[in-house]
Amino acid sequence: MPKRILLVEDEAPIREMLEFVLEQLGYETIQAEDYHVALKMLKEPYPDLILLDWMLPGGSGVQLAKKLKEHEFTRDIPIIMLTARGEEEDKVRGLESGADDYITKPFSPKELGARIKAVMRRVTPTSAEEPISYQGLTLDPVSHRVSVNSEPLNMGPTEFKLLHFFMTHVERVYSREQLLDNVWGTNVYVEDRTVDVHIRRLRKAISQFGHDEMIQTVRGAGYRFSVKV
Repeated sequence: MPKRILLVEDEAPIREMLEFVLEQLGYETIQAEDYHVALKMLKEPYPDLILLDWMLPGGSGVQLAKKLKEHEFTRDIPIIMLTARGEEEDKVRGLESGADDYITKPFSPKELGARIKAVMRRVTPTSAEEPISYQGLTLDPVSHRVSVNSEPLNMGPTEFKLLHFFMTHVERVYSREQLLDNVWGTNVYVEDRTVDVHIRRLRKAISQFGHDEMIQTVRGAGYRFSVKV
């Protein structure tokens, strides 16, 4: 059964183009042209993902994302913001509102498909036995091995856990506190700056082929793993 995507976009030509692209990618689409119609569409069966334009009649995409995250039945629906805003502050604001990712217009169908798959992977994890790979960097959760172009890399267990988290949460910014909660656990007392130390170690471990550039520092916000170096 194909995944259902709610497409919230006020410009009809863009909506039609995106609907065509999504159907080519194998998704079922439902559409809303403004804030209020989108709210009415959010009922059972709920969509598996929402593509949400930043600027909408009746209310902004940021407002809608915040509203969805406040309600039990919609808060776990992943959201990708569609935005013409390219400034770092705006992107961080979109993520802070509850969006899982953002994609800046104009974008290619290939990029859109990759972003959707990445977000779907986060909320519906692939098999725990399935290796994860980006641009030659491969992590195998079962054998606990990391390699670049089949050449093994050495790293400590914390760096492995950190890399695994990053590779399953691509293109999203995480604060030090969020990384501590997700990688170290909520019941472990660790200083925030410990994250910086392990980030440096991880970058060093994957630096031989330039993959350290994938782990990006977002000033004032935290870190992200990005395939767009």
